[in-house]
Amino acid sequence: MAHDGTGSSVPGARDPDRLGRVMIVDDDSFDLKMYRRIIGRTGLVDELLAFTSAEDALAYIADPGTAKVDLLFLDINMPRMTGFEFMEEACRLYGPDFRIPVIMMLTTSISPDDRERAASFSPIRDYLNKPISEEHLLRARDMLNDLGT
Repeated sequence: MAHDGTGSSVPGARDPDRLGRVMIVDDDSFDLKMYRRIIGRTGLVDELLAFTSAEDALAYIADPGTAKVDLLFLDINMPRMTGFEFMEEACRLYGPDFRIPVIMMLTTSISPDDRERAASFSPIRDYLNKPISEEHLLRARDMLNDLGT
């Protein structure tokens, strides 16, 4: 729980030294297992939500009973629904109400077209080459702090 500077806790606020609730959407179960390990070792994440299906992740976000996600790592190349299709659908459904503060696209692609397409979505804050690293997590934490979330 974060503090407001007066000694009392702010309910639901993210601790600025931590990442809060992190969601990863990647169809590769091996990658997810590796990310769980990397993220666990850093001690920066309060809760990790992992999805192998973009559709399932979108359904989670759509459920009004679920807690706010602070950071989303989103794979680009997935079957059935790509990361780009996920973003198109989320933006279509929620418009300006789509409020995951930091979204980072994950890829093994070296295509400048993919990077450019990712930049066309205002909620996407970064475009990363796999795998996720501690440096990526620290960068995400700094972005969240800069946004004041």
